Amino acid sequence: MAEPRKIDRAERAARAAAARQEAERREKRHRRLVIGLTAGAVAVVVAVVATVIYVDTADERALAAAAEKPIEGVKEYGGKYGKDLGRDHVTTDVTYDPLPPVGGNHDQYWQNCGVYTDQAQVKDRNAVHSLEHGAVWVTYDPSLPAAEVAKLREAVSVSDYTLLSPYAGIPSPVVASAWGEQLQLPNADDPRLAVFIRKYVNGPQTKEPGGACSGAVGTPA
Repeated sequence: MAEPRKIDRAERAARAAAARQEAERREKRHRRLVIGLTAGAVAVVVAVVATVIYVDTADERALAAAAEKPIEGVKEYGGKYGKDLGRDHVTTDVTYDPLPPVGGNHDQYWQNCGVYTDQAQVKDRNAVHSLEHGAVWVTYDPSLPAAEVAKLREAVSVSDYTLLSPYAGIPSPVVASAWGEQLQLPNADDPRLAVFIRKYVNGPQTKEPGGACSGAVGTPA
């Protein structure tokens, strides 16, 4: 039986060097693959983010442009921007017209902005004071389906100067009010609601710009 060939030192060194070179080649291939995959993933993320930003920016531009124009269906009370509506502070109930009210004499304490689930939580004369400070008050028929109410919650969440509450006996399923301005809506999906909020939250009708909408009356949900 032939004896195994002895491997001298030079050959062992050559084989070790070849093994190292092969390992380095594999490592380089792996790094290139990882870098390629990472770059591809980053490119996808960047593309998605860019698309979202573009869509949001485009939607924002469209909303802003719509808010610069008259909104179909908005009814004005008390002259332009409600300039003729009373603004005295009172301690007794006020008979308002229309309902929900859009202005007039009101309580010295405003209603804290936010979402309310019970009409009893929001008194007209407190909410009117909030309107004076630039808030938009969105009211809805108490029988409105929960899915519709959820959409209204989403709609008012865009600003800290909004009120949302049920209101029995209103003339349409949803009513949006600002000082001197009111819009009746058939449902929560009406695109005019977003435009109304954009136009009148701290809008040109605001009688006390910078007035607070927190720290007074009410505990929102």
